[in-house]
Amino acid sequence: QVQLVESGGGLVQPGGSLGLSCAASGSHGRLYNMGWYRQAPGQQRELAAQITSIGIINYSNSVKGRFTISLDSAKNTAYLQMNNLKPEDTAVYYCNANIDLVMYWGRGTQVTVSS
Repeated sequence: QVQLVESGGGLVQPGGSLGLSCAASGSHGRLYNMGWYRQAPGQQRELAAQITSIGIINYSNSVKGRFTISLDSAKNTAYLQMNNLKPEDTAVYYCNANIDLVMYWGRGTQVTVSS
């Protein structure tokens, strides 16, 4: 059974940085891509960043230039480095993985940007 285990997140002041990681365990299938979605209170879940197994990356316009996603395919682990954080980045961040064309989700980790 595939599980996505997220770590990182927390409280940071505006302009600060945080890192998230997400490890996919229990899988022997083909990893197509991993990514991070986020959901702010009262808002729909939206894509923040995604990376494919061959390194193609997609960022939302709102995080482009501030967030960096990377993937360690050997460990089935994705990382999201978030710099110059803004209050509007406050949300629950969910890890997502496409393994053998099946979508999996992590439980989410809270990121709060506040002074």
